[in-house]
Amino acid sequence: MPIYEYKCTKCNNVFEVLQKFSDTPITHCPRCGGSVKKLVSESSFRLKGSGWYLTDYARKHSPKEDNKPDTKPKKKKDRDNKLHKDTD
Repeated sequence: MPIYEYKCTKCNNVFEVLQKFSDTPITHCPRCGGSVKKLVSESSFRLKGSGWYLTDYARKHSPKEDNKPDTKPKKKKDRDNKLHKDTD
């Protein structure tokens, strides 16, 4: 359940209330009975740094990739150079 902050417009009392989303908002100050206004609070959850996903969860490579054979074809240029040298 989220914690909501309220501020009384009469006595400036700021207070927090633990409420469900379905609960009706508080309308009166518990201290003086004046009307209250719901405040927008800062979240306590923050993502800091260059990126939590990159540093904590992303894998740079899997173990399977280490065992894969090199599947790149050999350069055609080297083979063509040998053919041209033989014909001279």
